[in-house]
Amino acid sequence: MDFNDTPEEAQFRAEVRAWLDANATKKDPKARSGDMLGERVTDDGLAASKAWQKKKADAGWACLRWPVEYGGRGATPIQQVIWNQEESKYQTPPNIFSIGLGMCGPTILTHGTDAQKKQWIPDMITGQQVWCQLFSEPSAGSDLAGLRTSAVRDGDDWVVNGQKIWTTGAQFSDWGILVTRHDPTASKHAGLTYFVVDMHSPGIEVRPITQINGGRGFNEVFFTDVRIPDANRLGEVGDGWRVAITTLMNERASIGGGGGTGIIGDLFGLARTTEVNGRPAIEDSAVRQRLADFYVRGRGLQNTSNRTLSALSQGKTPGPEASLGKLVGGWLTQEMAAYGMELAGMSGSLMEDDLAPANHVFPDAYLGIPGLRIAGGTDEVLRNIISERVLGLPPEVRMDKGVAFKDVPTGPPSK
Repeated sequence: MDFNDTPEEAQFRAEVRAWLDANATKKDPKARSGDMLGERVTDDGLAASKAWQKKKADAGWACLRWPVEYGGRGATPIQQVIWNQEESKYQTPPNIFSIGLGMCGPTILTHGTDAQKKQWIPDMITGQQVWCQLFSEPSAGSDLAGLRTSAVRDGDDWVVNGQKIWTTGAQFSDWGILVTRHDPTASKHAGLTYFVVDMHSPGIEVRPITQINGGRGFNEVFFTDVRIPDANRLGEVGDGWRVAITTLMNERASIGGGGGTGIIGDLFGLARTTEVNGRPAIEDSAVRQRLADFYVRGRGLQNTSNRTLSALSQGKTPGPEASLGKLVGGWLTQEMAAYGMELAGMSGSLMEDDLAPANHVFPDAYLGIPGLRIAGGTDEVLRNIISERVLGLPPEVRMDKGVAFKDVPTGPPSK
């Protein structure tokens, strides 16, 4: 692995820093980590996010890798990584565009027609539209292909009925990507069709879900006779699973890219300001051992991520190590959050801004991370992917393979 910038990369990084220095304020190193899921976005935060995205787009710094003809820059993958690294050092509004730019946009660029790309991609880049991902359903659990939201063809439209759940940002989204079942007589993976849906369409009801940490980032979304033009279909009829895989791969890369070490700075800060036996906790040998363990594991994740960056820098395709970030990072962050609450003592579970240590980052993360560990594939799903596609182990036994979806058992076995 080579962690050093090439001369060209160093020059690009300097250009990025110069623009950010002129247009944003650097973060205070002692400031707490941001909300894990962007789940407390206010109207003011929404407006600020759109303004920041527009400012980046006008200056040519938004969606660097996307094609020039749609508003991108046609940049290399490593240039996008450099931008992300540098932007993270500055105070910026909540990132309400992570789903649109990280998942929806790449899917449209891969599977959309020229007309669809021209319709949606430019407004994504400039921040005029916010997008959400309508995949999960109450009855399907972690099995996306088990979804039941139906789409029935009616002339040039499709009529959609059903329910989605855990949809991040649906309450302020303009558009969404939607997977439906158009043919219950086909096997569950074959009977799916993928759409782009206007979230302001008649028949769509969004109900925010109050999470255990007080955030309201997730939503239930109900579809009642919602009409979607066939022109909004991505891919062929019945091609929904293949299109959805593109979205999921981008989602897992987006969620897992942070390395799972976001709150370690908060943890070290707490150890410096909290006392154990009359001395700063960081001087206690047991505390130092735990901090060292977290640091080493975090560096392991970071170096695994660096392998991907090195491959990108050299023009290579990243290997399967990119799949590990989300699985391992989620567990590590939750462990660090739990230890932060333990170290803070009786005040560790407080959520009030003016009373909680480290501005309640630890209970917030501890309660919020389980949602992130479910999003983009549960731990169990990711373990299956790693075992089968990375380690080459035999696939899990599937009793529903080749069976029409309508004939797949949905309850306990009959006696």
